[in-house]
Formats: sequence, C-alpha cells, structure tokens
Amino acid sequence: MSNEKKSHEAHSEWYELQYATKEAKDRAIELWEYDNEHQTINNWIHKRMLELTNPFVAEKKSWLTVGDGYGFDANYFYKKGLDVTATDISGTFLPLSQSRGFIEKYAVENVEKLSFDDNSFDYVFCKEAYHHFPRPYLGVYEMLRVAREAVILVEPHDPISKMPFLLALRNIFDRWDTSALQKYWKNRYSFETVGNYVFKLSEREMDKLANGMGLPAVAFKGINNNYYHPSYAHEKADDSSLAFKRLKRKKAFHDFLTRFSFMPSQVLCAVIFKSLPSESTMQAMKREGFQIHIFPPNPYAK
Repeated sequence: MSNEKKSHEAHSEWYELQYATKEAKDRAIELWEYDNEHQTINNWIHKRMLELTNPFVAEKKSWLTVGDGYGFDANYFYKKGLDVTATDISGTFLPLSQSRGFIEKYAVENVEKLSFDDNSFDYVFCKEAYHHFPRPYLGVYEMLRVAREAVILVEPHDPISKMPFLLALRNIFDRWDTSALQKYWKNRYSFETVGNYVFKLSEREMDKLANGMGLPAVAFKGINNNYYHPSYAHEKADDSSLAFKRLKRKKAFHDFLTRFSFMPSQVLCAVIFKSLPSESTMQAMKREGFQIHIFPPNPYAK
C-alpha cells in the first residue's frame, strides 16, 4: 500500500478511533456547543482563524470547506446565511452536524480527487487541514479547480523564510553536516502519528505556486494564535479568567516581536486568487491588514 493511501485511511479512520461510541461523539459536539455558548478560550482561538475570511463574506458567495471533520467551519458560514458545503475525508461527524442543524450540506471527499465540477464554488476554505495532506500540492490544485474566485488556506507559518538568522544558520551547518542542526531544531522535519509529513505555509511558496499556474494574485495575513492548552481551553475568554489575561499578555508580546520582524507570525492565511477580487473585497482586505501581491502578466503566455 502506498504511503498516501495509508495516510488517507489513517485520517479517515481517526475520528472513529478517537470517538468510538455514540456517547463520545455526542460529548465532542456538546463541548463545541458549550464553547460557543460560553465564549471560551477554545472558541476564541478558532473564531480568530475563521474571522480571517471577513473580507470575503460580505457578498453572497458559495463556499466549500475542506478538511472540516466536524462541520464546525462550515457552520461559521452557514450562520451568516451563506451557501456552504462541508467536506472531510471522514464521514463520522458530518451527518451528526447536519442532523443537529449546524450545516445543511456535506460530502465525504478526498481533497486529492474532489467529485465536484470545475468552478463549482466561489471560495474554497481549508483551515488547519493542508498540513495533514500527504500530497498537499495535489490538494491545492484540486481546490483551485473547483473554485471560481479563490482558495483560502489557514495553516501554521513556515518560520525559516521569515527568519534570516535561522536560514543563515541552516546554510552554515548544512555545509558541514546536514544532520547537526536537527539536534537543536527539533521540528525541522515534523511527522504526525498517522504517518504524514507536516507541511507549513510560506508566502514565497504560494507566490511560486500561483505564478506557475498563471494566476493573477495572492494575499497574506499572519496572526499569532498558538495558545491552546487543555488546562484552560474551556475557561471564558474574558478578564474573569486569569489564564486568558496571561494569554493576552503573551499574545501582545508575540505581536510586538512580529511587528518588528523579530519573529514570524505563528499562523498564516494565504488567499490564492483565480480571478482578481472586486474593488470592495480588495478594500476590505486592506482594512483587515492583508498584504496583496498582484502579479505582472507572463509576457510569453499565449
């Protein structure tokens, strides 16, 4: 069996292994409902990632969510009155979310071979799933195929392209011993327990991908958001929680370091456009702090 097939099977079976009983599945959904109702830290963390789509939800567009195991990402768009279809490689939770009214439409899909026609959805949204794909570029090509306007990825940020000192260290160490730096940079090569390599996003990587496909533009926004911890995940995200106050101080420090380029943002939102957005969407992106790269046309393209 190929490595990618093993990874697909491992990911599709993961929810059934983690939530083997009906009670366990119900409990997972109830915890999400609790987080939403009580505006917990866990809810705050996930909401900040979903809100990266703010410039794109003002217009009535259709959406596809990818790697949306519980359907909770799709619920965010559904509550805004948007036409959205949730997809995941696993069908464990999507029917339950539909039966509870969280989503209207779903499909069990492998991102490497989506069953939808070309240009089926205005936007395709993939949050914290790209790094699980055994062949992520194939997944991006498929998402772009079924999108009309753009694919939006929200993923861990690859630090090396934003940290010249780390890049210089890597180049120096690798001249003498390509394994030496791994003693100190423990997650230089990261793998998940289900077997796949963990891909991270970089601006340069998405620039090259889009230019290679002859696409017109990309946009980026980074946030610091890696603050989940099970010990305080379900506390309220307000100043009644000491944990949240500490978390805000930590975030403020990280934001300071990011603002002055001492460290890259922890999370990167990359928007890959198939067509240039409307002027109102462009202005909304600028207000939200997106960097927009509009590419010159290829002078040799026919």
